[in-house]
Amino acid sequence: MKNILCFGDSNTYGYNPADGSRFPEDVRWTGFLQEKAKGGGYRIIEEGLVGRTTIFEDSVRMGRKGSNFLLPLLETHYPVDAVVLMLGTNDCKTVYNASSHVIGKGMEVLLKQVKNYDASLPVLLLSPIYLGEGVWEKEYDPEFNRASVEVSRELKTEYGRLAKLYGYEFLAASDVAEPSSADREHMDAQGHRALADAVWKKLQVLPRMKSQRKSADSKGNDTWNGRNLKENFRKN
Repeated sequence: MKNILCFGDSNTYGYNPADGSRFPEDVRWTGFLQEKAKGGGYRIIEEGLVGRTTIFEDSVRMGRKGSNFLLPLLETHYPVDAVVLMLGTNDCKTVYNASSHVIGKGMEVLLKQVKNYDASLPVLLLSPIYLGEGVWEKEYDPEFNRASVEVSRELKTEYGRLAKLYGYEFLAASDVAEPSSADREHMDAQGHRALADAVWKKLQVLPRMKSQRKSADSKGNDTWNGRNLKENFRKN
């Protein structure tokens, strides 16, 4: 069984733009992805959280800083055979006043975490869908402004550059999906399906999906890529 960790925000969580509920598991893009992958020995691990950012802490909702959670989740779901990262939309909020370059720096923190954790672990980096025009209006989400929309559009270039720099696969979610007219921020069911189709195609060309992560060293200790597991995980 190959485990694929999908780490993201409300568009990975499956926020329903029509009524603020959560899409059923089989309507979320991770659910569509699991359906596509079920015959190939893949398990899709969905780790989406509303409001999650790359490196910014939300002063109103705790636990939104992605860089605080990625490494623990890699250990929680060990062994992980590939990581799919899609964050950046919430970083565009006015409270953070972040440029696309700064948000890219935030994503780079996460990429470095994965690289330091396991340099051979395949990563698919996604730039998020664009924010829709008028998303800042009071009946939608005034946590954003006009500049937020432009910044969201610049993330495709920033993330594409980072993926090339780190040798990871890249997909612009904005190339295959768009925000719903219902809230100008989140994907509808059609968008989730389209994104799953595109992600699945990309997963097929990842450098390598390891079929066996765990082996034994010369002393008989469990190892992972040549490192003793006892050095990487806390034992209870």
